[in-house]
Amino acid sequence: MFITEDLCIKILDKCPDIKQLKKIHCRLIIDGNLVSASHIALKLMKAYSECRQIAVTRQLFDEFPQKDVVFFNVMIRSYVNNEFYEKALRMYRNMFKFNINPDHFTVPQVLKACSVSENLWVGLQTHVAVLKKGLHSNLYVGNGLITMYGKCNRLLEGRQVFDEMPSRDIVSWNAMVAAYAQNRMFEDALEICKTMMQCSTSKPNAGTMASLSPALTTSTSSTNVMFMKEMFMNHARESLISWNVMIAVYVNNSMPKDAVNLYQQMENYGIDPDSITVASILPACGDLSALLLGRKIHSYVKTKRLLPNLTVENAMIDMYAKCGSLNEARKVFDEMPTRDVVSWTSMVSAYGMTGDGETAITVFSNMQNSGIAPDSISFVPVLSACSHAGLLNQGKHFFKLMTEEYNIIPRLEHLACMVDLLGRSGRINEAYDFIKKMKTKPNDRIWGALLSACKVHSNMEIGLVAADHLFELVPEQAGYYVLLSNIYAKAGRFKDVTNIRSIMKSKGVKKEPGVSNVELNNQVHSFLAGDQSHPQSKQIYQELEVLVGKMRDFGYVPEVDSALHDIEDEDKGNHLVVHSEKLAIVFVIINTKAFTPIRITKNLRVCEDCHIAAKLISKIVEREIILRDTNRFHHFKNGICSCGDYW
Repeated sequence: MFITEDLCIKILDKCPDIKQLKKIHCRLIIDGNLVSASHIALKLMKAYSECRQIAVTRQLFDEFPQKDVVFFNVMIRSYVNNEFYEKALRMYRNMFKFNINPDHFTVPQVLKACSVSENLWVGLQTHVAVLKKGLHSNLYVGNGLITMYGKCNRLLEGRQVFDEMPSRDIVSWNAMVAAYAQNRMFEDALEICKTMMQCSTSKPNAGTMASLSPALTTSTSSTNVMFMKEMFMNHARESLISWNVMIAVYVNNSMPKDAVNLYQQMENYGIDPDSITVASILPACGDLSALLLGRKIHSYVKTKRLLPNLTVENAMIDMYAKCGSLNEARKVFDEMPTRDVVSWTSMVSAYGMTGDGETAITVFSNMQNSGIAPDSISFVPVLSACSHAGLLNQGKHFFKLMTEEYNIIPRLEHLACMVDLLGRSGRINEAYDFIKKMKTKPNDRIWGALLSACKVHSNMEIGLVAADHLFELVPEQAGYYVLLSNIYAKAGRFKDVTNIRSIMKSKGVKKEPGVSNVELNNQVHSFLAGDQSHPQSKQIYQELEVLVGKMRDFGYVPEVDSALHDIEDEDKGNHLVVHSEKLAIVFVIINTKAFTPIRITKNLRVCEDCHIAAKLISKIVEREIILRDTNRFHHFKNGICSCGDYW
């Protein structure tokens, strides 16, 4: 059958698959009447490029005798679209050998190749050519230059191009936002967004939110979070990527409740979460011990067949571990078809946080045997596990293994673990000597670990040294003043206790309020010490009073050393009774069936009195209580804690 020009163009414009494309190509060669026509050759090149047959595209280019700028543009675009960026740049350089000048279609593709390959040298040469040819006022060329300079960390040049553009579209604004965000200049990126919101022609969109994402790995100010929320609510709620970015903002700024609330709104807006959403929200579930929601998300992942996905699976291990559900974390781990160092490290951390140091060590050894070499991060949880379980010799072994066999230079996290390990074991002098011999300047975590050990083992002399360093490093941290106050109190030096309290007041240092979170019916409830804002407060306090009476029958006496030392002993006891953990525990008791486990997450370390109380309550109400503080898990069952009171 004879093929006409119109039919040929019609077929090629429909993006045929490779089988159809080869058939029409053969027909053109046999007929011979159209194959030499430039517009047909160009359409063939584009079609082969879209089928990722780049070698055939190049063959067609090479065989055509009279090549103009359009042929070069199609060939350069084909290379760029198929991620052959260096070949695209070589083709660009070949243009000049043929005395063909690039035009406003050539330059954006070349700049894209420079951006992805971060080839600043060719990018600069292209910019010079742009100025010589008078292409600098072209919108697409300007956008390409901004993106290229941003990728190559040349923000001043990128901003100059942006400022000098005669007109801008949303791509221009987003390119400038991305340039700052990619270079971790979050404040500058947001300033561009704020200016854009005042602009009459362009408003932020989902692309703007996506452009900000590279800079979202660290926390920012509450003002910036509120601005991003405003931008999301007013301009970008229709896109999944915007929801993912906003959830990430909340998670990275320690706002897990806001992240969870936003996730739960997605269904109402007809937005289906993807694997990125899931990997972003699971850490928030872990932070809140929202196990029921975490399980629901796990079920969604299975239904939507989002597995296997290493990032999601690692996030699920971490979520289950933080919720104190080791069995479910281990089940996810065991069912993974492939594991990376993050998977193994998460599992080591899970066992370490619950005080099961022996199993943590076993998992760490299994990782080594599997052929995956531990990295710097991997050694932190295994050292911490040894510390929490009192495995002094094993901890020393792993520190030596890290430094001598794997040649990893200890970071402050590793050093803090070692000080904690020695201090908890009662080796206060050895821990202090370890600090003095460190090549790295100790930070507040290291001195804090030493001060905490001094409090446990009543070593006032070294405790004062640690406190002096802490007050110099972090004078605003109330917890360290309280620790020193407790050291004085245990020694009966109440005048010094009063002095510490006076210093705190004069400096305006206030103790961070303890907050305990608990999940019930897919909602997270938060409690403060002495909190009476909850709708069920009256019932909670009535039940708590009954429970304290039963605790006293078991010999409970408030551990008043855990309370503030500027109030009377009787008032201290009353203050301890209404600590946030106790309120949260009672709330779950009165709202769930008998024997239902109680899961609590607290933002501070659990105090000695609440630790004693939780053990007694677990025995009285015959329930397991899983309490996670900032340091570790405590599994209370039948009056016994998994930590063995070694905490």
